[in-house]
Amino acid sequence: MELFNPVDNTRSPLAPLSKRMMPRTLDEFAGQAHLVGPGKPVRTMVERGVLHSMIFYGPPATGKTSLANIIAKSLDCRFVTENALTLDAEGIRKLLHDSRDAADAGKRTIVFIDEIHRLTRPKQDAFLPALENGEVTVIGATTENPYFIVVPAFRSRVFIYEFKPHGQADLARLLDRALAADPVLSRLPLAVDEGARETLLTMTGDPRRMLNALEMAVLSKPAGETISVSREDVLEILQNADTRYDRESAHYDAISAFIKSVRGSDVDAAIYWLAVMIAGGEDPLFIARRLVILAAEDIGLAYPEGLAAAVAAYHAVENIGMPEGRIVLAEATALLAGVPKSNSAYRAVDTALADVRANGVQEVPPYLRSASYSGAEELGRGIGYVYPHENPNHWAKQAYTLKPVKFYEPGNLGFEKKISDWMKTLKGEKPE
Repeated sequence: MELFNPVDNTRSPLAPLSKRMMPRTLDEFAGQAHLVGPGKPVRTMVERGVLHSMIFYGPPATGKTSLANIIAKSLDCRFVTENALTLDAEGIRKLLHDSRDAADAGKRTIVFIDEIHRLTRPKQDAFLPALENGEVTVIGATTENPYFIVVPAFRSRVFIYEFKPHGQADLARLLDRALAADPVLSRLPLAVDEGARETLLTMTGDPRRMLNALEMAVLSKPAGETISVSREDVLEILQNADTRYDRESAHYDAISAFIKSVRGSDVDAAIYWLAVMIAGGEDPLFIARRLVILAAEDIGLAYPEGLAAAVAAYHAVENIGMPEGRIVLAEATALLAGVPKSNSAYRAVDTALADVRANGVQEVPPYLRSASYSGAEELGRGIGYVYPHENPNHWAKQAYTLKPVKFYEPGNLGFEKKISDWMKTLKGEKPE
């Protein structure tokens, strides 16, 4: 457990630039305008001195820890930092005991729990009475969606706020403030050209990486009358853009965007999200499996070959691996995004399942039952069955259920229109 006064925010020249530039007030805080802008929930909470437990979730380096510090400083609270991975039962008991003592003395306590998604259910339960009584305020930070990993009883006692990646305007504001206000950089004869600035804003992805890359680019230059930082200097430090892809959380959103882009027949968007996942190190077989499901669910009978293509893509990626597998995935993605769509088979089976579960199972008509055993004829099995192949068009008019059922509604695109037209022809109806 670490207890410190958040007012004591040292700006040691030995600390990284990102640490030196951590905001001390809401006005210095960049980004998350939906939380700290005028009239927004966190700013309102601070301005009115009303403190509630919260969970901040979002990508790394979006200001979760900084905002918790600012809240504690603004409201003059005890500020205790913990990591959920190392916080044990004894530590929780001591923490809550000390918080009660502080509350009795008129001092509020904020417990900041980093990686709160690693806090086990029994440990979450241990906080519930204190949260209910207001003896302690918890601010949790996580990159995981708390609706997946925090138990309902804990969630009901906290506000959940999502932190979003910084936009370029926010990053530009932070970059300008660092150049003007940092006690180290502001004293140097420093010139950052437009190419370097643009690269820092577009390739880094978050304030921490941007500021530390700037500092490394400056430190890599020899001392002189003017220290010039160019685009090439920044690229040498960064090497590659940050994809901000977290295999434990971001992939849910990326695969969702990918599937919805294919379903929406937007080939370019589908290829983009495929590239995001590949660049982020996603399991290519995970992508291929989802393409197989999508081919059956969303392409369906409008283009039946899509399922065969998706299965072939899965086996190809399984056998050849990466990086060549990316070409197979791209081909399958472009094909499935570009062909006609139908979810009629998917809807039909779900409707039929709902009927079976609600109404039970019909008996099999006697003439459709198996007649391949001795004594079947005496039981009336198979008697009256009409063999379709002995009739014109290999079709016979007969009922295949005791009670009529209607689940499948054919679409009118691609191959499925041919199916629809043929079914109408067999029934003596005129195709459209």
